[in-house]
Amino acid sequence: MQAIELMADIDEKQQIHLQLPATVTAQSAKVIVMYEEAPQPDQSANRVFGQFRGKVHMADDFDAELSEDFWLGQGREA
Repeated sequence: MQAIELMADIDEKQQIHLQLPATVTAQSAKVIVMYEEAPQPDQSANRVFGQFRGKVHMADDFDAELSEDFWLGQGREA
């Protein structure tokens, strides 16, 4: 088995077109595609301060201590 390295562009249809050297004979071949991932756009640019105000509810007793029953797993139905 031999390997050659070729540079190719991926088009908008996610296709790659390769022209192999004339020394390569017609036969089956494995193709491995290695590519650099495009950097993801910064999502923080779309955030607006307060955009979720009023959409989240927190109970009044959120900071209250949890009971012993909670920590011991009692009071739950299995």
